[in-house]
Amino acid sequence: MTPYSFETSGRNRKTLVALVVVWALIITAVLTIDASLWLAGLIGLCTLPAAYDLIVGRRSGVALDTDGLRWFAGKRTGEITWDKISHMRLDTRLDFSVRASAVLVSGRKVRLPLEATPQADTFEEVLKERDIKVERHHFSLLG
Repeated sequence: MTPYSFETSGRNRKTLVALVVVWALIITAVLTIDASLWLAGLIGLCTLPAAYDLIVGRRSGVALDTDGLRWFAGKRTGEITWDKISHMRLDTRLDFSVRASAVLVSGRKVRLPLEATPQADTFEEVLKERDIKVERHHFSLLG
């Protein structure tokens, strides 16, 4: 089995563009339509986690090799050997994000951090190349 690894950083162009657009809209709303400052501030507070990721540039990723599956996201890490994994489950949520879970032989689910998960199609393809069963569930509220 050829090793596969995916790594990303919170410091990326999409985060920067999203923050600039949201902050520009907030400032425009305050200046042009006299939006409430407390409401604009509340919306601005919602952007602080993205701003923190942009400033800190926290690394996250996943790696597959002959031993098993490993992931990291900031200070969180995890590792599962292949003999403990029954299958992988990819759940598409209502916001179109995809949550990856390793379903263990015991039935327990271990969720991979969202920021450490590669694009769903790529991840599914890589798992299938390694003969790992993958279940896709689209728009499930539970699971």
